[in-house]
Amino acid sequence: MNYEAVIFDLDGVICHTDKYHYMAWKEIAGELGIVFDRRINDRMRGISRMESMEILLENFKGHLSWQEKECYADKKNRIYRSLLKNISEADLDRDVKATLCSIKASRIRVAIGSSSKNTKFILEQLGLKDFFDAVADGTDITRSKPDPEVFLKAADYLNMKPEKCLVVEDAKAGVEAAEAAGMDCAAMGDAKNFEAADYVLGRFSDLLDIV
Repeated sequence: MNYEAVIFDLDGVICHTDKYHYMAWKEIAGELGIVFDRRINDRMRGISRMESMEILLENFKGHLSWQEKECYADKKNRIYRSLLKNISEADLDRDVKATLCSIKASRIRVAIGSSSKNTKFILEQLGLKDFFDAVADGTDITRSKPDPEVFLKAADYLNMKPEKCLVVEDAKAGVEAAEAAGMDCAAMGDAKNFEAADYVLGRFSDLLDIV
């Protein structure tokens, strides 16, 4: 298959900010008296902030209004963004950077498709602010993965047909979103064992054998 574009998820693919999500949600959970661990945090990967909030509240004994939920979710994001200031270009893995540059040098378009509303901030911290040909993120969509909206937006921004795009994902919800968008998907991380993926990446640079 000759792909004309590669659409990358951000967190868990280009970079790893799970520890900061965990620390931020852990603080909110502590305020609410909720038990929170890595297992619960893993269930939040690839979905929206408010969907994550609902998962957090599964163990909550009280009741929160929608407005209160939004306030706590916004507070979590403020904590998270503060922690993200610790990220720098030094956190961009060499294999990832070299692979991205090789793909772009081969005239294949590259884009980000992420549900995170912090995508552009993270890219700037990593020194990738102007690297990608298009960025579709949580500020552009109304439905999070596994809905295909963010990947379809990225393809539209690239003026590319979905079947010409390859998605790179590390979460099951992202693989499902790629499939729903009519795009092939290369899986890494936790998504490697998900049978719906078209390719499995042992390391990031294995992409070069696919595209």
